[in-house]
Amino acid sequence: MMKTHRIPTICLTALLAAAASALLVPGRTAEASGEEGRPAPRSEYKGRRIAQTMSFHGAPWLIRPERDREENTKLLIKALQVKEGQTIADIGCGNGFYTLQLAELVGPNGRVLAVDIQPEMLAMLDERASEAGIENIEPILGAPADPKLPAGAVDVVLLVDVYHEFSYPERMLTAMRASLKPTGRIALAEYRMEDPSVPIKLLHKMSKKQILKEYRANGLKLVHEFDELPWQHLMFFGRAD
Repeated sequence: MMKTHRIPTICLTALLAAAASALLVPGRTAEASGEEGRPAPRSEYKGRRIAQTMSFHGAPWLIRPERDREENTKLLIKALQVKEGQTIADIGCGNGFYTLQLAELVGPNGRVLAVDIQPEMLAMLDERASEAGIENIEPILGAPADPKLPAGAVDVVLLVDVYHEFSYPERMLTAMRASLKPTGRIALAEYRMEDPSVPIKLLHKMSKKQILKEYRANGLKLVHEFDELPWQHLMFFGRAD
């Protein structure tokens, strides 16, 4: 059981019919203009159109059996170089495809901060973690402009195919940067815009050029790149100060 108040579990079987619609028929989950003093959510940032957030109805697509073959997820995890005892933040964790694997890697002395803005996703994660007997996951119900991470406490912030959906990219980057330890890194995986053979909608892809434009503008510097994944860029950023 995860260290949290349990979120009511929803029926996973009812979601299976919606799996094929993930990234194809997404549904926006955005806050109203001016709520809590924030401006309206962005629809564009630095020349890039922002994608809609994938609804929890598409969650089965995240744990589809062919995902490892298509994306080589095991290689992605290896490239993160996770160490026992670390604190990892999985932003846009969904139903926990990466979260559960990371929790095993950091071990009982480490923790995974699993952040999502949809409570239904966290409910599915809770169920999967309980079934696996994993207890070092801390779910966090984030907000579109705030991942609600502790300051200076995170070794790796992982974002897999989710950053392009942030409707408040500047605020999220500022918050994630503040969460890093001095040697902490943001690991960003995004489908390659430069590769037309990647079978994902253009709205859900990003180019390296665009990623660098946005991250450098928000106090982050590129520290490493891993170019061996079949569909995705994997880029690592640290604090520029």
